[in-house]
Amino acid sequence: MNAAGWPSFLASTHFTDPAALLAGLAAVVLVGLSKGGLGGAFALLGVPVLALVMPPVQAAAVLLPLLLAMDAVGLWTWRGRFDRATLIAMLPAAAVGIAVGGFTAAITSESAVRLIVGLLALAFVVRSLRPLADAAAARPPSRWSAWFWGGLAGFTSFVAHAGGPPYQVHTLPLRLDPKVYTGTSVVFFAVVNVVKVVPYAALGQFDARTLLSALVLVLPAAVAVLAGAALVRRMRPAVFYPFMIAMVGLVGVRLVVDGVRGLL
Repeated sequence: MNAAGWPSFLASTHFTDPAALLAGLAAVVLVGLSKGGLGGAFALLGVPVLALVMPPVQAAAVLLPLLLAMDAVGLWTWRGRFDRATLIAMLPAAAVGIAVGGFTAAITSESAVRLIVGLLALAFVVRSLRPLADAAAARPPSRWSAWFWGGLAGFTSFVAHAGGPPYQVHTLPLRLDPKVYTGTSVVFFAVVNVVKVVPYAALGQFDARTLLSALVLVLPAAVAVLAGAALVRRMRPAVFYPFMIAMVGLVGVRLVVDGVRGLL
């Protein structure tokens, strides 16, 4: 303990007081529930919550190692449950999107990206508000849709940690089994986050203090992923898909609000 009664090892992290640590715990619980399969709206709150106690860029850097740890838990939890065709169609495009994000990082407006993605997400929700029989029908997969939305998911994931809505716009209408949908999402973003490490490191986003801060939150992050997965396993498709579409709507609203505020 230091003179102020705060553990000395935490003084070497970004969590130098109880409020900062509480914000970190809240952020990883929200993101972990999402990583377990419980909707992208929770994941979107991770960086804003951490940004209450540290600069947004620093918050994103702290979160990325935790995302990798959550991905590892998610891959183990949903092992063997994924749609290979969807991954093959979307991941190459996502890699291109990440590369574009890395090369344009210095000139890209995060607020503009959030606004555009939010508007696209809300347009998707409006389009989904059809008669129940029509909305329940699966849409045939489209190669062009997979490339466009996969590329946008990679780009927005790198720039603003907001890859969920573009990914969901393509995959939700496929009406996969909820467990397969969740497992496919876990694999997709696990690969995306691993690829993001290279440009993040090249941009100097990681240092010892950032990595130690992430290490402090690994355990609660893993528990949150398992909790989210347990809830998804108990949800029927008739409940799961309306819930997910509602989550996309919440994400869209939050992205639009954040984007407009950032541009004003």
